[in-house]
Amino acid sequence: MRLPPLVEARFVQRLNRFAATVSLDGREVTVHVANSGRMRELLQPGAMCYLTSQPGSHRKTAYDLTLVAIHQVDAAGVREAPALYGESGEPIGGALVSADTRLPNVLVWEAWRDGCLPHFEGYPTARREVRYHDSRLDLALESPAGRCYVEVKSVTLVRDGVARFPDAPTDRGRKHVSTLLRAVEEGHRAAAVFVVQRDDATALSPHDANDPAFGDALREAVAAGVEAYAFTCAVTRESIAIAGEVPLLL
Repeated sequence: MRLPPLVEARFVQRLNRFAATVSLDGREVTVHVANSGRMRELLQPGAMCYLTSQPGSHRKTAYDLTLVAIHQVDAAGVREAPALYGESGEPIGGALVSADTRLPNVLVWEAWRDGCLPHFEGYPTARREVRYHDSRLDLALESPAGRCYVEVKSVTLVRDGVARFPDAPTDRGRKHVSTLLRAVEEGHRAAAVFVVQRDDATALSPHDANDPAFGDALREAVAAGVEAYAFTCAVTRESIAIAGEVPLLL
């Protein structure tokens, strides 16, 4: 997907789950953070970040936090704030990370629509934001042969090259996995899709140290027939798209 023109700023501090302060043109500005995760490894004081302008009288903030620039951790475990950037805004020797949890749903939808997800071929139609029992799932793919329910999860945390989910304990995530399991038990196909919104992960694993209940729920669901996939993203200041699949380490 194409991104709108972005505004460059420096991160100052997280105020609460959905708000942060950045330094923009020499003044501190409050921006909306569309991500309830902790993102402590991303939202470091002084980190370069990129904002989307969101004008309107209905808004409390005039910008959304869209991208954060980071360095990859070196062999000694050292990471510094990026100092050099390429023409597309990517940190040299580092990565751009999308911080907006609303984007993965769109990315998966676009990839399915464009025939770039072979895992979900053979479904000519799809619906978004579908109610199934007491959950609202992101996609329902439909064909004469049956239905596939898909729940998409946004991932930003990467440690030692492995993406970790969740970043913070998630009752909602466990509920969605249970709903996918119920769909399989009722004769449908179901899949959890993890979208790592950066390009530097080589695998994905449940973050058991953070939320062991989610990891247990996911492993139980996969053992019972729920499918699980993880994809990285190619991220620049101009666009973000699903780049490739990485293995799931359960």
